[in-house]
Amino acid sequence: MDNINELKIPRHIAIILDGNGRWAKKRFLPRAMGHKAGCETLEKTVEDCARLGVEYLTVYGFSTENWKRSEEEVSALMQLFRFYMKKLVGVANENNVKVKMIGDKSRFSQDIIEGIDFLVESTKNNTGMVFIFAVNYGSRDEIRRAVAKIVENKEITANDITEELIASYLDTNGIPDPDLLIRTSGEFRISNYLLWQIAYSEVYITDTLWPDFDKAELLKAIESYNKRERRFGGR
Repeated sequence: MDNINELKIPRHIAIILDGNGRWAKKRFLPRAMGHKAGCETLEKTVEDCARLGVEYLTVYGFSTENWKRSEEEVSALMQLFRFYMKKLVGVANENNVKVKMIGDKSRFSQDIIEGIDFLVESTKNNTGMVFIFAVNYGSRDEIRRAVAKIVENKEITANDITEELIASYLDTNGIPDPDLLIRTSGEFRISNYLLWQIAYSEVYITDTLWPDFDKAELLKAIESYNKRERRFGGR
């Protein structure tokens, strides 16, 4: 579409950032360099989405399954978190972006937990796009934790269990479900990501590896979304 102004911008975009390792391998670089390039792409994507008028952007930063990777790769990812969380404070504040974290941060080292808390606290008064960063996140784990909290509440009975009640105990409480789910690198998997929330999301798969994802690729996804007829199970 030639005129960006003619596009209907999804209120909430969720992205599975995939392909950092393959990007590095193609260039005979260590995987850590692919993750570094992916972080730089994420910065630009946050800015692009904020400027396009996206209200919510959720990205899969580190999954509960990613701990199974080599000790060397996990250690490199933790170092990137430390560096980019500090950098993201500036990026978010420059673009009036409020940052939220979803997932179970308790497994991280204390300095990373403090970095997450500082990032959230430093951007809490921003009034623009809400950027939700999923770290040590897995949707099955999120639902497990939600069920545990519901069971702990002795005032809740079986008759009280509704979709709305369950949603209120999820990490994404108060956040609208994604309109558009984007996955990079051509993989057709959900990878334990927002399983409850994407029940009626439109899905867009691109072969582009995450470090190569740019505003043009983002607009392609939004253009594809504009051609969909969302029925939410109806006719």
